[in-house]
Amino acid sequence: MAALSLGGCNYSFTAGAGLPSHVRTVAIIPFENETTRFDLTQELHEALLRELPRALGLTLAGEENADAIISGTIRGYDVQAPNYRRGQQSETVQVLQRQVTLSVQARILDRENYVILWEQQLRGNGQYLEASETEEVGRAEAIELCVQQIVDGAQSNW
Repeated sequence: MAALSLGGCNYSFTAGAGLPSHVRTVAIIPFENETTRFDLTQELHEALLRELPRALGLTLAGEENADAIISGTIRGYDVQAPNYRRGQQSETVQVLQRQVTLSVQARILDRENYVILWEQQLRGNGQYLEASETEEVGRAEAIELCVQQIVDGAQSNW
């Protein structure tokens, strides 16, 4: 009886099941940048190069030799003050915390079949304390969230 019940369970799990099995190498192209913050292209590209191959179990390759290509466009960059306090006088405001919002359109292209495997509009938010941190702290957090969303998208089932 136990052998029959165990024999009926053919469930298995394959890590990284989201990408087709023939995708073993990836090229990560610097994203186009529609913002006035030109340093974002390099910062996002470096984060993608550092995190994606390891997280997806892929090897980096040149664009001509890669099985998949990751590319996209940086659509927006905004810094706002969601947390502030009114000062003693009605004209003054003390900013306590700022938020960086990074908007990115990302895609993963299967070069063998010439199809887009995944494409998504992403948004990463990063906060930093006005008094003790810099905008770079919030920007780094926003970039890491966008990178994680790309990893999650690549690992999803289509």
